[in-house]
Amino acid sequence: MEAFAWLYSDIVKDHFMNPRNVYDPDEKFEADADGIVGNVKCGDQMQFFLQVDEKDVIRDVRWKTYGCASAIASTSMLSEIVKGLPILEAYQLKPEDVSKRLGGLPDNKIHCSVLGDKALRAAIDSWLAKTGREGAFKDVGATVVCTCLNITDRDIEQAVKDGARSWEDLQERTKIGTVCGGCKGRAEDLLVEYVHVFGHDE
Repeated sequence: MEAFAWLYSDIVKDHFMNPRNVYDPDEKFEADADGIVGNVKCGDQMQFFLQVDEKDVIRDVRWKTYGCASAIASTSMLSEIVKGLPILEAYQLKPEDVSKRLGGLPDNKIHCSVLGDKALRAAIDSWLAKTGREGAFKDVGATVVCTCLNITDRDIEQAVKDGARSWEDLQERTKIGTVCGGCKGRAEDLLVEYVHVFGHDE
């Protein structure tokens, strides 16, 4: 056991052993919105539940996940970070923000921290739709992947949500990589990541 102790910081171990804000059905937490990402068949799935006040500030949060120690610790930390944040600020949080607060994660476990922010964004998107503002944060925090056509990581994410599962599907939906093709490597990496996260039907 001692041989593996170096893999995780004390903060990660604490959040894994004592996770904060875990969803408990007996608690009868009344969420204003929720979002789910991932696929149990692939090994990770996560759901976020939010309570949001009239000023668009996150009052409280609960979550549940099917995943490894890194996924649990990351989501626990994220749930602490977002309490009291305006939804716009929370929407822009990235996995590296959470990893930094955890004191870092092993390189081979970084991918386990990507579900939390996406489940959080899905819950915020649900809240926006519920309050008549669907798609209001569509381009917030987006990164341009294809400079020729100004296609962002969020465009790729949306294409996967809409059913893209292959490079050809992605090109058909976004036209990415049809000019110089220099973005293909990065775009394909994102495609694989998003299919893992959003491919519920796989």
